[in-house]
Amino acid sequence: MGTRAVTIRRGAQPLGEVMKLVFPGGEHVPVELAGGATSIGSAADCRVVLKGDGVAEHHCEITFEGGDASVRSLDANMPTVLNGRQVSARTPIKDGDLLVLGRVGVSVVAERKAPAVAKPEPANDDRTRVRAALPRFLLRGVSGATLGKTYAVTDNAVIGRQPDCDLPIPAEEVSRHHARLKVTPEGVLVEDMGSANGTWINDKRVQSGLLKPGEELRLDTVRFLLITPGMDAKQQSARPVEAEPKKAAGGSSGMLIVIAVVVAAVVAAALHFAGVF
Repeated sequence: MGTRAVTIRRGAQPLGEVMKLVFPGGEHVPVELAGGATSIGSAADCRVVLKGDGVAEHHCEITFEGGDASVRSLDANMPTVLNGRQVSARTPIKDGDLLVLGRVGVSVVAERKAPAVAKPEPANDDRTRVRAALPRFLLRGVSGATLGKTYAVTDNAVIGRQPDCDLPIPAEEVSRHHARLKVTPEGVLVEDMGSANGTWINDKRVQSGLLKPGEELRLDTVRFLLITPGMDAKQQSARPVEAEPKKAAGGSSGMLIVIAVVVAAVVAAALHFAGVF
């Protein structure tokens, strides 16, 4: 993982319980949230300036008031993932939660501010620190209501129209619980869940099939491209194209034979009228 830099603009420090953002692996010092809204992104005007792969200029915003915190995404094209589910609206966060911004993992830690000398560790007690699990695959919308949006694919995620789906898609042609996605080393195994309009991989309807990076997933008219964080822009915009059907074997030689027969017939007729035979 490359080197990243964090710039923190100090705000008023709240009393009592405080909440911090801790980067697993120790890439950065903990960021203590100030009261009110804290914007996070790569732009210089963010309160927390974070340089890293997949971090948008204005990626997300965390609001902390009276001991309660919540997060909302600021860029639909760059996913903000909370505990394995993509954030689509303002969502409460609490101690022990895990945020993934692009490819940067952030742990949420709440603690009491010590009134005197002792300086506690950012993650105290006996809890096991869990390293951020970064998404292996992303679905990028290329049509309809999902155009330009990016969805992090988690194992056993359900995609469908219902808000309780892991990947909610607000489109009438998508079934309530349309398909289940299972992450594998080679790609994403897609299983249709009895949808009304079917599930398609590269324009082939499937009940179950493996979707590989660079290939297209279609739920009726709603289309996605499966990408990985390391794919370049050309690969991410590519769409598999079926090979053109081969011309029938011997097609050109057959035409030449037909032309030769016609020419021979014309010559024979001319010789007959000339009295040669």
